[in-house]
Amino acid sequence: MSLGRVTPTIAVSDMTQAKAFYEGKLGLQGGEDQPDGGHEYPCAGGTSIHIYPSPANAGKSPATVAAFETDDADGTVDELTGNGVVFEQYGEPFNTNEKGIFDMGGQRGGWFKDPDGNILAVFELPAAP
Repeated sequence: MSLGRVTPTIAVSDMTQAKAFYEGKLGLQGGEDQPDGGHEYPCAGGTSIHIYPSPANAGKSPATVAAFETDDADGTVDELTGNGVVFEQYGEPFNTNEKGIFDMGGQRGGWFKDPDGNILAVFELPAAP
């Protein structure tokens, strides 16, 4: 068996509100409306993220539902914060700083929520040796 690309699918309660967040605050653009009433946005590296209407399931996961890789965690967090994204503050074992950035052995990033409370993240991997 060979699995292919993976696309996070995120349940939202209101597509208009979700699109305003994913496009306006995160800066995702383009993509296509889908037969399920959702929308799929292209992301880097040939990946994508799919949001779809499912009010009964929106925001129910207590875990991260999607993470965006970045080359610059600080710059990305600053840019998203400037767009109105609020980064979460966590203690042990993540210990985020005042901007909401964690640093775990060189992997750095932060978590934030969409309007339904779905947890998303940005992260920067350590530089290769």
